[in-house]
Amino acid sequence: MRSLASIDALAELRPPIHLAIGVFDGVHLGHEAVLGSARAQAERDGGTAVGVTFDPHPAEVLAPERAPLRLTDLAHQRHLFARLGLEAMLAIPFDRQMAAQPAAAFMERLTRACPLASVHVGLDWTFGNGREGNVTMLRAFGEGNGFTVESVAPVLCNGERISSSAVRQAVIAGELEKAKALLGREFSLYGRVVRGDQLGRRLGFPTANVSLGAAALPPHGVYVVCVPTHGGAAGVANLGVRPSVGGEMALRFEVHLFDWAEDLYGQELEVAFLHRLRAEERFEDLESLRGQIERDLESARDWLASRSLV
Repeated sequence: MRSLASIDALAELRPPIHLAIGVFDGVHLGHEAVLGSARAQAERDGGTAVGVTFDPHPAEVLAPERAPLRLTDLAHQRHLFARLGLEAMLAIPFDRQMAAQPAAAFMERLTRACPLASVHVGLDWTFGNGREGNVTMLRAFGEGNGFTVESVAPVLCNGERISSSAVRQAVIAGELEKAKALLGREFSLYGRVVRGDQLGRRLGFPTANVSLGAAALPPHGVYVVCVPTHGGAAGVANLGVRPSVGGEMALRFEVHLFDWAEDLYGQELEVAFLHRLRAEERFEDLESLRGQIERDLESARDWLASRSLV
């Protein structure tokens, strides 16, 4: 998966270029339909399928007081784009100057940068100064510049349109099954394993301390998880501030994988949430905490076995 940081970098890719354009926060089933449309056309016609997103989220620039909590950062998006079969991701830096750019000027930059074969967007996608750009404008521009435009209809779940807002609400409410239905996969977090204070190892349950890039998180607590980036290895994760341990009450995401001996430091993990075991609790001493961890691991194994996942 190639990562591009400027429109001009599109010239480095194998032509012709097929672009899927959107914000794609969360990469839900609606986003997958747009991204998959570009991938399918690249497979039919040749060339390279590219997912085009914006960083930071445009709302963080235009209305920071109302900006949504991010479901995915760029690293997570890149990982999910690659899983969907795209060959490259272009993350366009977004600022007020970019927001003020006319829609036609933005498209002219794209067509100058590379031999553009197709553009794929959501049916109601808008862009450019004052949101003047839309599918109608894109099609007219494409006719004059030699590329086609595919507008992808919204994807529905139980009769309702799938959106990042709906996914975000489900995740924050802890409705994992609803989030899964909207995403087409388990909700997951993605980050690099960094060094922690080794408390889990001292208690006999080594954990990977995963850095968090997303801001929209499920409720604090203990979860049954699996790690798709590492063969679907299963385990237990704690998301929270560890109230039983003294010191700074900083948010942590710690993952213990069953029967895992490999050193994970420095590696990037995608951790998928399967089931919530309990809320975060405070224990009087570390022995009490150790006992609860043992019960959590047993409960997690039982839950996985009941679904033939272990």
